[in-house]
Amino acid sequence: MADSASKKTGTAAGAGSGNRPRLLLMDGHSLAYRAFFALPVENFTTAAGQPTNAIYGFASMLANTLRDEAPTHFAVAFDVSRKTWRSEEFAEYKANRSKTPDEFRGQVELIGELLDAMHAVRFAVDGFEADDVIATLATRAEAEGFEVLIVTGDRDSFQLVSEHTTVLYPTKGVSELTRFTPEKVQEKYGLTPAQYPDFAALRGDPSDNLPGIPGVGEKTAAKWINQFGSFAELVERVDEVKGKAGQNLRDHLEAVRLNRRLTEMVRDVELPRSVPELERAPYDRTAVAMVLDTLEIRNPSLRERLLAVDPGAVEEQPQVEAGVEVDGAVLATGEVAPWLAEHGGEPLGMSVVDTWSLGAGTVSEIALAAAGGAAAWFDPAQLDEADEQAFARWLADGGRPKVLHNAKSVMRVFAEHGWSVAGISMDTALAAYLVKPGRRSFALDALTLEYLGRELVPASASDGQLAFGADEQAEADALMVQARAVLDLGGAFEGRLAEVGSAELLRDVELPTSELLARMERHGIAADRAHLESMEQMFAGAVQQAVKEAHASVGHEFNLGSPKQLQEVFFGELDLPKTKKTKTGYTTDADALAWLAGQTDHELPVIMLRHREQAKLRVTVEGLIKTIAADGRIHTTFNQTVAATGRLSSTDPNLQNIPVRTDEGRAIRRGFVVGEGFESLMTADYSQIELRVMAHLSEDAGLIEAFTSGEDLHSTVASQVFGVERSAVDAEMRRKIKAMSYGLAYGLSAFGLSQQLNIEAAEARGLMDTYFERFGGVREYLHRVVEEARATGYTETWLGRRRYLPDLNSDNRQRREMAERMALNAPIQGTAADIVKIAMLNVDRAMGEAGLTSRMLLQVHDEIVLEIAPGERAATEELVRREMAAAVELRAPLDVSVGVGPDWESAAH
Repeated sequence: MADSASKKTGTAAGAGSGNRPRLLLMDGHSLAYRAFFALPVENFTTAAGQPTNAIYGFASMLANTLRDEAPTHFAVAFDVSRKTWRSEEFAEYKANRSKTPDEFRGQVELIGELLDAMHAVRFAVDGFEADDVIATLATRAEAEGFEVLIVTGDRDSFQLVSEHTTVLYPTKGVSELTRFTPEKVQEKYGLTPAQYPDFAALRGDPSDNLPGIPGVGEKTAAKWINQFGSFAELVERVDEVKGKAGQNLRDHLEAVRLNRRLTEMVRDVELPRSVPELERAPYDRTAVAMVLDTLEIRNPSLRERLLAVDPGAVEEQPQVEAGVEVDGAVLATGEVAPWLAEHGGEPLGMSVVDTWSLGAGTVSEIALAAAGGAAAWFDPAQLDEADEQAFARWLADGGRPKVLHNAKSVMRVFAEHGWSVAGISMDTALAAYLVKPGRRSFALDALTLEYLGRELVPASASDGQLAFGADEQAEADALMVQARAVLDLGGAFEGRLAEVGSAELLRDVELPTSELLARMERHGIAADRAHLESMEQMFAGAVQQAVKEAHASVGHEFNLGSPKQLQEVFFGELDLPKTKKTKTGYTTDADALAWLAGQTDHELPVIMLRHREQAKLRVTVEGLIKTIAADGRIHTTFNQTVAATGRLSSTDPNLQNIPVRTDEGRAIRRGFVVGEGFESLMTADYSQIELRVMAHLSEDAGLIEAFTSGEDLHSTVASQVFGVERSAVDAEMRRKIKAMSYGLAYGLSAFGLSQQLNIEAAEARGLMDTYFERFGGVREYLHRVVEEARATGYTETWLGRRRYLPDLNSDNRQRREMAERMALNAPIQGTAADIVKIAMLNVDRAMGEAGLTSRMLLQVHDEIVLEIAPGERAATEELVRREMAAAVELRAPLDVSVGVGPDWESAAH
């Protein structure tokens, strides 16, 4: 398309003559709303539930437009509210517009935060629309010799088009902009830009609720304007307009006159800044990175495009690169030992290049950096005996401080070479996690930019890029810069950790846990390949059977994986009750299928649920089989920095994906077996740890008594809530109380409880009220924790692990309520996570002190799995029970369950 902004070549498309400065104006609300509907909200949502599709789409358009148009000046205009001078004059103005989607609310505010970080000027003027602000700025800018570019989805802006003002109008979502010049307006409408508001007044505008003239469309409106020259002349000679259309015009003349007044943009709005003051300024790059991290926008392409158009990038580059100058040396064979003798006594930052394949890893490059600027790079394969001994001694010396990024990975890969690591004084990834646990990325380059204010590039990099894959010297420089950044970040985080009271948490819990997890990852767990392969075949057969049943239920074949075909079958052919409406039709997700199964007797929803469950299980088992290493074991990777509450997770494979309470899940667990040289697996976990933590934190005497009575907790609580003897508590009463007790620990609302129990919201609310009447301490605690977090901005676990929740004071109800649920959940789940880590460390330490060769393999869903050496079962079980029970002292004592068996499922308890 010749007039598309994306098709320009050479200088910016539509450029004016001479050296005119160029002003880019964007209609914030218009473009954000278009972006919202262009991108599916379900694909752009943070872990906290904040939609970001409008933000992402706006930021992408912004980056592309700044790149393609290269403006010297820039501003964004936003609407304040629907109450403007137009609504004052015409009460029905825009009154037909639907309610703003809940998912869109709050995103404009966050776009504003991104623009502020970019030091972009934004306008919002009471009583006026963004259009009026843009018209004013465009008029003034053109008069002052500027070329003007306007990006907006409002066609009324075509009236501003001139020789030096171009409108860039989105014609395909937010990815393609069409350039409206005077020639393009003439081509499209057969009118000049000055005539466009006359034309729009006659045509009417349904989107603004401006009525048109019956029987008069765009062609007739354009014909009249061309015939009479202007709207004013048409009104003056209205009696000359013949036929029914002319009579309709006369009958609706007052309405059309009103349309004309409302369509005309105001060009003299009083603004706080002049056009020259809109000159683009360098970004606050740290703030930009923080906004993107907070919104979990991790797409590297978007980040790069946004940062690439920073006006200060070129000017600041020398300063930024000068900050990462290192006095580096590529060490040859025989030079590592002398370098360590000179610098090894001081804290050193370290960075490595490693490669992993199914549980085994190799390290091909190592870089070290000292505080004075000295740095070294070497290839471990080239070490001679003296070098290797010197390096191994330095690594294993706990008195030689080492600063690493993702230390667990380094410890694990070094262990493959027979090297042990001690004296890790700082892990910058873990430190960043404790300082700001809600962020989703802990990449070294992002942390370096945010906390050190510099790019992660060597001073010699002319193009501002790390040169991995280039010649040896360039690659060595890049890795030494990383090592220096790690060292400097370590120093920066020492102060940050002290500020948030998390230095001890890093030293005493997270770093030791990291070392233990590295060993657990190396151990892995033995897998019964034949059993898992038979499970995969069974699930594959179940999937095919479900497909056949689905086809038979409707009488023809269709694609069970196609949402479009499912919609046609469910809501077209079968005419089943409509589910939630989405942009692409009525949803057929799992919740919708479960709802349909309860609303209709047709078998298809149930078949589809079974099909999806069996397909998911098949994928899970396939993934397990693919990750069996050459040693016959599965080596998962444990993550310490994913869950903001402090809980551990796992990937490659994700062992938390395996169902715990279903027959299929238990069958899969039988594929994890005891390995050669050991006699059994042992599992150990805490009974109802979250509820015990809640009882401790709330200090509710009744709940604590329920735990210490020795009776079944949920039955005991149910008898008190429902006011019956314990013997009269039936299964349904117990089920409701169990769901509510755990729900309270996870911030569950009355509505959420009603959905979970399939009861009316009023009944769920009444159940919660009755519970709180009996256990008032719990209610007071839950209220107190939210209010304290609202005042401080964060929650804390028993060990001081913080979770920051700025949305507790948000004006956006959806974001505020989400933050309130997190505030209820974080101290309880986070304290439970801390207890599990302490228990793991205590058990591991005690096993070492006792000289046992049994070892810890897994930690999944608060459960610890150990591999027991011959003859060590009794000693290990006694030790595990003792150390786990004594991990911390709670008012509701910890209760440990232990099981033993030849496989993971048999060892369940």
